[in-house]
Amino acid sequence: MEIELSPLKPNTRYHLMTQTIIPRPIAWVLTANAGSTSEEPSYNLAPFSFFNALCSDPPLVMLSIGKKAAEEPKDTRHNILEGQEFVIHLPSVSQAEAVTASAATLDYGESELNLLEGQKLVDFPGCPLPRLADVPVAFHARFYEVHYLGPAKQAIIYAELLRMHVEDDAIQEDQDKGRYLIDPEKINPLARLGGASYAGLTTSFSVKRPS
Repeated sequence: MEIELSPLKPNTRYHLMTQTIIPRPIAWVLTANAGSTSEEPSYNLAPFSFFNALCSDPPLVMLSIGKKAAEEPKDTRHNILEGQEFVIHLPSVSQAEAVTASAATLDYGESELNLLEGQKLVDFPGCPLPRLADVPVAFHARFYEVHYLGPAKQAIIYAELLRMHVEDDAIQEDQDKGRYLIDPEKINPLARLGGASYAGLTTSFSVKRPS
């Protein structure tokens, strides 16, 4: 089947893209709501799968974030542009249900964390925000730049990664090569497919690189 995309409705194009551009990594993003203080913190938590790495110098990632309604940006988008710093988690397969629950549309200031059981926050040294304790990888990120695309003004947010957390049993240092080795099976990352479908790792493998 050949499909011409331009005549289709945006929602139809969206579903075709998300069911074929797979699997996609998930950024589980924690931001501070307006008015949040250390005495009375208020956090937003939401997943985004239009997300990926862009550059290593500086270390940049991108998030594509739309709107709740015609003129109301999603809470994460609002908070990033206002607060500048945030935390990107890479959830594992065991957190699929919590990730899905945190995608609920709530009134601004109402925290998705109140909907989730067993998701504890812990300090993230050097970061003004905490991180989720049981997520194997987390990045302290800072707003870098934003571009707006299309008639709906989709926000393409570029963020610089400042520091990261990796679970101890998933990482080793290779001092000879000056690198870190991360075991993908220990992270067991959750990947997004179309709709409410997800995937995990099956069997990882390596191939010989050209010399």
